[in-house]
This record gives sequence, C-alpha cells and structure tokens, in this order.
Amino acid sequence: MKREIVLLAMFTMAIIFMAGCKQHGTPKPRGYYRIAFPEHDYKPFNKKSPYTFDLPVYTEVGDGAQPQTREKYWYNINYPNLNGILHISYKAVDNNLNEMLEDSRKLAYKHSVKADAIAERLFISADKNVYGTLFDIKGDAASPVQFYLTDSVRNFVRGSLYFNSVPNKDSLAPVIDFVKTDIVHLMETFEWKEMPKL
Repeated sequence: MKREIVLLAMFTMAIIFMAGCKQHGTPKPRGYYRIAFPEHDYKPFNKKSPYTFDLPVYTEVGDGAQPQTREKYWYNINYPNLNGILHISYKAVDNNLNEMLEDSRKLAYKHSVKADAIAERLFISADKNVYGTLFDIKGDAASPVQFYLTDSVRNFVRGSLYFNSVPNKDSLAPVIDFVKTDIVHLMETFEWKEMPKL
C-alpha cells in the first residue's frame, strides 16, 4: 500500500512536470519610459535677429554661435525635459541662394545612410515672403528633422533637431512627433524683420 502511494505520487509529479514543460514562455517586448508632454503653448521669439517666430514656452534659448565662427543670429532652442536641441543658423544671401539650398539638401540627405526614408514637405507663405522645406528623416538618423526658410533674396535660416541620446526610432518617435509639431508651428509663424547690418 505504501509502495502504491509512492508510485502514485511519483506518477502525479511526473505528469505535472511534463505538463509544465509543454508551455513555452513568450519574451516580453522591450518597454520604454512613458513621457508626459506639456501642452503646446507658444510665445514670441524676442532675440535680436532679422527674423521672428513663435517659440514653445517650455524651451530655453541659448546662443548658437561658436566663438571661433562669430556668426550672428545663430540660436539653440533647448528642450531640457526632452534632452533635445534645435539648432537655428542664419546666413545673409549674397547671390548664392542655389548653393545654400543645395548645402541644406546635402546636409539632410547625409543622414540617408541610417534613414529608412526622407520626406520633403514644401512650405510657402507668399504674403510673408517665406519659402522653405521641412525634411522629415525617418529611421535611426542623428537629426530626425531639418528645415530651411528663405525670402529668396536676402535671408536664409536653417534648422536641425538633435537629441543627446543614441538614435532609436522606436523610443524617440513620440518625442520627435511632439517637437515636429513645434517646428511646423515655427515655420508657419516665421516672419522676416527689417534686415539689420551685419
């Protein structure tokens, strides 16, 4: 009787063990931190420059000119809570608009090595004399959004977005979409001031 109980217990344990081995676990996908974005809200860009636009209230503006270049009207729009920065550079057009346009295109397409696709979105505001292109760079590119704006005669502004992190399209996608909304708003509210002397 005792032997039968032991055999029955061993048989039961073997069935439970084999039944437990038939189920295979599925690995969980990698998770990312949830980011709480602020509401999109804007204020006027009030720095000395030949241009103006609406600036997100949750950003900080820093001087973008490097001491060795001494370029005027270059600014960095910092997103401290998102670890990102939008570099804004300015150049006066001096019969070299085609060269500036080609340089902007080359700088955007330089990321094609890591990009899945690059979409170009034209921007035209004839009443403000503002024309440009937004480069939406998909994939693991270092700079996922770039743009330029010009009046086609005297002024040229270029912008490029960077994050202080390893490019990862999956984890950065919501942040890029959030900042891209700000960049589109910047382009839509962009205006030229009277051209100052350089």
